[in-house]
Formats: sequence, structure tokens, C-alpha cells
Amino acid sequence: PHTPLPADALPLLLLLLLLSLPGSEIVIEEFLDGEEASFFALVDGAAAVPLASAQDHKAVGDGDTGPNTGGMGAYSPAPVLTPHIEQQVMEEIVLPTAHAMVSEGCPFRGVLFAGLMIKNGKAKLLEHNVRFGDPECQGLMARLDSDLLAALMQACDGELAQVKLLWKPETSLTVVMAANGYPGSYKKGTVIKNTEAVRTAKVFHAGTALNADGELVAAGGRVLGVTALGKDVAEAQAAAYEGVKQILWDDAYYRKDIGWRAVERLKQQQPVPAQQ
Repeated sequence: PHTPLPADALPLLLLLLLLSLPGSEIVIEEFLDGEEASFFALVDGAAAVPLASAQDHKAVGDGDTGPNTGGMGAYSPAPVLTPHIEQQVMEEIVLPTAHAMVSEGCPFRGVLFAGLMIKNGKAKLLEHNVRFGDPECQGLMARLDSDLLAALMQACDGELAQVKLLWKPETSLTVVMAANGYPGSYKKGTVIKNTEAVRTAKVFHAGTALNADGELVAAGGRVLGVTALGKDVAEAQAAAYEGVKQILWDDAYYRKDIGWRAVERLKQQQPVPAQQ
């Protein structure tokens, strides 16, 4: 009689079938789950100086729902990247990458981005890039308390061993204000007012222009990055959204929960008031 194959045998049968084809190759990848975060370092070839961590929000909708975007907001530092994990990332990811490029005759000098998946106190590398991220960069620049240009020049000159960057103790948080409809189709040329009146945050322009009347208008999908500092992520979040509310733009869309993971983590760390 015919015996049905167990469901878990199907992948093995497909693997054997594919391997039987001439010239076939199969790549097997580890499935990674956990919490994603970004880490940045400045590299001058063989030496590297850590910059900071950040965590962005790719999904367009609150609760990380909907299609992915270039980034709807970010905060720095990312609490999930503890000092112990940052040390692991430098020793096991950033420095080996820099040394390998030197050994291959193509030393890298500049900003090295590491996209990470973190689980059980350990980071694994998802991807590298060679730039500051957007909107992570805005938050990093708000926290940096050293001369960035001087550090970049020393990276170019291979002198990072002399560099020690200073960082403000505050947390930064950026809310991206996008054109309604992004990341799908959206209108350009809608008027934006009152950006200069924002006092609780710094407003970075990403997709803006001036129209024939000299008015500030939207000229892209992700248009403004409203970035604030606070003693913790909850305070930075409140200040950033206060800045968002001050901007007059009828066509604006933005997430209302940027920083939610870190805020929830912060709440869990706060002591429970004693009952009377």
C-alpha cells in the first residue's frame, strides 16, 4: 500500500531533485529572528572607532504595519544594543571586516554601517553599508558632541587611533514627516508652514523646495525629519512630536509611535509604586 510521506520530508525531496540537475547549486541560509538595530563605526583602513547605535522604523504604519519605506523615524542609542553587544560587534564584525578589506588590497576609509539582528544577547550581521543611514544620521548628529569633520579627515589620513569621540548623554528621536500616500504615489508642491517656529526639536529638510512665491513646499516622499533630544527616549519622543504638531502642512503623514519599543522597555525598567 502507498504510504504518505511526512510533511517534513518534502524539503529534502526538493533538495535532492535540485541537486540531481546538472550544474545546480543550492544556497542554504540560516533563518534569523530577533530585534533589528543599526551600528555605525568610522574606519581608516585597519583601525575603527565606534560611533553609535540606532533603531529605525521601516514600515509605513503604526505598529510596524504596511509596506516598507526608506525609514519613518529612528532613535539613538538603541537600548537593545547594550555595551556588551557593542563590544562584540566591534570585535567580531567591524574590525574583522576592516582587516579583511586591508588583506584583500582594498582598505576602506569612511563610515561603516552594520545592520544587525540581536537575540539572546548576541548580534549577527545582516548587511553592511558604507554610509550614514537616513533617518538614523539625524539622530546621531544631534547626539555627537565632537567635531565630525575633524574625525572624518583623520579617517581619510589613517589617523583614527588618535580619535576619541564624545557623545551627549541624551537620547535622540526623529519623526519623519512624509507626503500623504508615501511610499506609493503622492503629490508634490503642497505648502509647508511654521517650520521655523519649532522650538522643541530641530527640523531637517529632506524633500523640500521653494515655489515661485517663495513658499516652502514638499518635493519628495520623505520630506522633513523632526529630531529632538531628551533625558530618555520618552522625553525625546514627546519633544519630537510637539515639534511635529507645530508644523502646518495639510498633506503630511507620519507615524505616531516612533520609539515604541524603547519606550515600552523603559516602562518595564521603572519601579512599580508601592501600594499604600
